[in-house]
Amino acid sequence: MSDRAPALDLRSGPERVFAHLLVNNVLVSVVNYTVWFAVTFWVFLETGSVFATGMIAGIFLVATAGTGIWFGSLVDHHRKHTVLQASAAASTAFYALALAVYLVTPAESFTTAGSLSLWVFVVLLMLGVIAGNPRMIALPTLVTLLVPEDRRDRANGLAGSASGLSMLVTSVISGLLVAFGGMAAVLALTLTVLVLSIGHLTLVRVPEDRPAASAPGGDGAGAGVDLRGTLRLVRGVPGLLPLILFSCFNNFLGGAFMALMDPYGLSLMSVQAWGLLWGGLSALMIVGGLLVARVGLGSRPIRVLLLVNAAMWAVTMLFPLVSSVLTLTVAMAVFMTVMPFAEAAEQTVLQRVVPFERQGRVFGFAQSVEQAASPLTAFLMAPFTQFVVIPFMTDGAGARAIGGWFGTGADRGIALVFVVTGLIGVVVVLAALASPAYRRLSAAYAAAREDAPADEPPPAPVDDAVVLDRLVPQAASC
Repeated sequence: MSDRAPALDLRSGPERVFAHLLVNNVLVSVVNYTVWFAVTFWVFLETGSVFATGMIAGIFLVATAGTGIWFGSLVDHHRKHTVLQASAAASTAFYALALAVYLVTPAESFTTAGSLSLWVFVVLLMLGVIAGNPRMIALPTLVTLLVPEDRRDRANGLAGSASGLSMLVTSVISGLLVAFGGMAAVLALTLTVLVLSIGHLTLVRVPEDRPAASAPGGDGAGAGVDLRGTLRLVRGVPGLLPLILFSCFNNFLGGAFMALMDPYGLSLMSVQAWGLLWGGLSALMIVGGLLVARVGLGSRPIRVLLLVNAAMWAVTMLFPLVSSVLTLTVAMAVFMTVMPFAEAAEQTVLQRVVPFERQGRVFGFAQSVEQAASPLTAFLMAPFTQFVVIPFMTDGAGARAIGGWFGTGADRGIALVFVVTGLIGVVVVLAALASPAYRRLSAAYAAAREDAPADEPPPAPVDDAVVLDRLVPQAASC
């Protein structure tokens, strides 16, 4: 990826198709994550339980970790367009069932964390969110299929900016919808947008007439999950497995934030203000994604990935030292601005070193492994914080030892978890920068760049069959 690579051309040819698919993915991501944010806000406000919000995060992460490899196989063994449509249809079905449960259940049944009706409703909603994950796995493979190699880092940055846009919209509308319309309003909007997105996809043609994994000259893995072959491929790229395990450990630490960030923010401000604040912060994620799309990642994206992670953990270690909306806002502003660089860097590396016909499975494998630790943290950290750390910082030994300057109470207990988590993250990133695995993967990435064919200009608009003949061999050679 040269620093002087040409800009994306989203006006014609396959890159125009990519633009349509990206917009469609943004719409679906907005409504899926609106449901996730909204149900977390709503459950906390209804029950007042940090434990319950931690369980919601845990349900999501367990399901994500458990389905990533299978979803990746679906992406590789079916047309990408079919995967996108089936994913949206499955989400629609689960949300419709959840809405039915919500409408027939008395409101008082949702006010206690032990209510069976509450958890039936929550699980149906989270199944709808999880059903959208194949789209997230398919998107980076579509970058490989539709975008020339010398512009893929920029396309990944544009996808990161789109993710920021979805978070911006999600953060704003989820808080407002919960505050003024409840979960009925959330689900009505969600179902409407999903139906519209399915209609839009019927008008978009992706230049791929057969699954890459079963095409002549493909990997010959058949229609199964092929975990053994995927593991063999991942282990065959020097340093790739350590990179995935590094992201796994990062997510192990990040599980604490998923379980505790909303209760911490809601202890400082109203749900409306919290949603609006995250909307503003998510705008910075858009800025970060646009910066990647504008300047690229240079020739050392793995180094970019590690340095960005060091910055992210440093700010998350520092902001909880005082109970302040200002320090929280500044730290999260840095976090959200640099996050697209980390995500684009990892995707760019995988797109370069993994053959196209296996990218769905490798992206799915990476998602499963990287998310595998977060459920453990979410499930353990929420009750541990609720029943151990919060009492420790309210009237226990922690309050007596550091409460004079750090503060006491439930919010300071959560803050202490953040400080310790951020410190561990900084230490791990610095160790990764000094590791042999980092040097091996950097060398493998550089070798893949040298072996790649010379960059070609973007293809002119032609018949779909001609586009397919050009794109699939080019993508497979990457």
